Amino acid sequence: MATALVAIPSVSHHETMVADAVESALDLCPWLTVERVGDNVVARTELNRRHRLLLGGHLDTVPPTGGNEEPRIVADTLYGVGATDMKGGLAVLLHLAGTVPEPTADVTWCFYVCEEVDQRFSGLKMLWEERPDLLQADAAILGEPTGGVVEAGCQGTMRIRIDLEGARAHTARPYTGRNAIHRLAPLLTSLNGYVSRRPVLDGCEYAEQLQAVEVSGGVAANVVPDQASLLLNHRFAPDRSPAQAEAALRELLGPHLEPGDRWELVELAPGAPPSLDHPLLAALVEATGEPPTAKQGWTDVASFWAHGVPAANFGPGDPLLAHTRDEHVGSDELDHVAGVLSALLGSDR
Repeated sequence: MATALVAIPSVSHHETMVADAVESALDLCPWLTVERVGDNVVARTELNRRHRLLLGGHLDTVPPTGGNEEPRIVADTLYGVGATDMKGGLAVLLHLAGTVPEPTADVTWCFYVCEEVDQRFSGLKMLWEERPDLLQADAAILGEPTGGVVEAGCQGTMRIRIDLEGARAHTARPYTGRNAIHRLAPLLTSLNGYVSRRPVLDGCEYAEQLQAVEVSGGVAANVVPDQASLLLNHRFAPDRSPAQAEAALRELLGPHLEPGDRWELVELAPGAPPSLDHPLLAALVEATGEPPTAKQGWTDVASFWAHGVPAANFGPGDPLLAHTRDEHVGSDELDHVAGVLSALLGSDR
């Protein structure tokens, strides 16, 4: 099944074919109520269990690279775009949806579009806005690649643009102006010396990060530039609110700014705490037999947390391989995750 999914191209905004395949597979299960909203596909059991667990993942991939658009199998390993992120995980979910007709918790199987692009296009966002009833659950597990261990919560992310002012002049007489690009130097020095804050939440260590991701400026080869811009990406632990995270950045970089400079928060996605005290998520950790770790990036776990649903990440594949030309997932990884989730769905929680 994983090979078949990888063979269906589904770059963000072009998921119709894979959504068709997922819907067709779920329609074969008479114990599921299947609904489609756009190219988002949701299937639910209606067994009146005490708890409802949502298991989900995104249908889209990043664009292929280096010839990895076609799946290939080497020994017991599947290569191809999306094999790691996250068609291996989708294959496990579809397998379980089709083979576990009477789970001990009601299950919502959720397959959604446009996770790999700007959040305004997110299929999950569409579902929250148009059909929130389909996403109601006591807890959620996303099949993102985690190497088969539970990655708890996720860090928030924000992008800050800093615009520095200078004074334009001829490069033959730079003393009559002020070079805005040169003013970036102390900011970059502070960034280079940034020390990651590493809070431990519920036994999971998060590692905050701060990186310059874009620099722009310049007018012409004979002009002292009067403007320079720096774009920052900050990953902040879920024990901090966005306001607290931004305040920490202002404390670090504010001494290098002057009246007339501009600070703009251009993108924000809050994180989510571990939430492993929920019985369904605690049972997931127990079923893996491994201690959980912190999710250092951002995932849609945060979207569920924002709507009152505790969630965790758990799926096959090495997250370090995601989006690379050598994306791959092994059959042993798929079997392990399928076994853990099958045990979870068969346990009385």
